[in-house]
Amino acid sequence: MEFFVFVCAALMILLGAIGVIVRKHPVHAALSLVLTLFGIAVLFVAQEAHFLAAVQVIVYAGAIVVLFLFVIMLLGVDRVENLRTEPLTAQRPLAIIASLGLLGVLVAAIVNGNGILNERGSGINLPDLQNGSDANTVQLAESIFSQYVVAFEVTSVLLVIAVVGTVLLTRKAKLGAK
Repeated sequence: MEFFVFVCAALMILLGAIGVIVRKHPVHAALSLVLTLFGIAVLFVAQEAHFLAAVQVIVYAGAIVVLFLFVIMLLGVDRVENLRTEPLTAQRPLAIIASLGLLGVLVAAIVNGNGILNERGSGINLPDLQNGSDANTVQLAESIFSQYVVAFEVTSVLLVIAVVGTVLLTRKAKLGAK
């Protein structure tokens, strides 16, 4: 099974790397880069380096590729498009429904999990890793997702709002210049 996982991850990495070079559309090349980075994360999981796999997905496949896509969109390399025409007419209603569903899941998670991380013996059986090799990871997770969860989430929302605002301001400036 380990060999099969290695072969699949290696194929993901190779196909993604070739896609980054061969693709002419920059957005497709960035998505091929995501495939490569996910393949590397699978290799980390196969080596039982779960923290590195999570960092690989969150930081590189998430943040760095989003930054690349942001720069591509900001420079207008992707393509010139009319913002008034909508290629998928059901796109906005489906996005609203999906957003409301995710908001409902978030509210349900907050209501049902209220205070569960602060109570050590309340159903969650975290392994006792305080003296083990994963003690730093456990302490970091407990700190981020209990004491600083509000600051963590507010920071992520502010970053998303800043990115969306910058893209909208750039698009409006380009439309006004034409």
